[in-house]
Amino acid sequence: MSVESFDPAQIDVSVSDEAAAHFRRQLQKTPDARAVRLSVKESGCTGYMYVVDLVDEKGFNDRDLAVEVGDGIDLRVDRDSLAIINGTKIDLVNEGVNRQLRFLNPNAQDECGCGESFNVARD
Repeated sequence: MSVESFDPAQIDVSVSDEAAAHFRRQLQKTPDARAVRLSVKESGCTGYMYVVDLVDEKGFNDRDLAVEVGDGIDLRVDRDSLAIINGTKIDLVNEGVNRQLRFLNPNAQDECGCGESFNVARD
């Protein structure tokens, strides 16, 4: 995705029913939390890693883009991360006895072996 063709008004981030239920439980456990924020940071052996934070009203940022994902869950996407994660579907999967968020990102070119970080194509 090139910078010239990127339109920040086109936010395409979705959440599966299982992930939405997970976010709802986390928000209910944290009394001051009002939203879930999704961003990326440079990290890991491949390049980027996803960051999921619960934020209270003081944590709202004018750089965040609000995405309504259903059932009253307020998802905030960091504007600076949107070009990397746009098109991503967030799911909650069971792997053995563990449950974890899985990010199905069409922009990810490859992932590290442990699944902690990913890389995107640069134009």
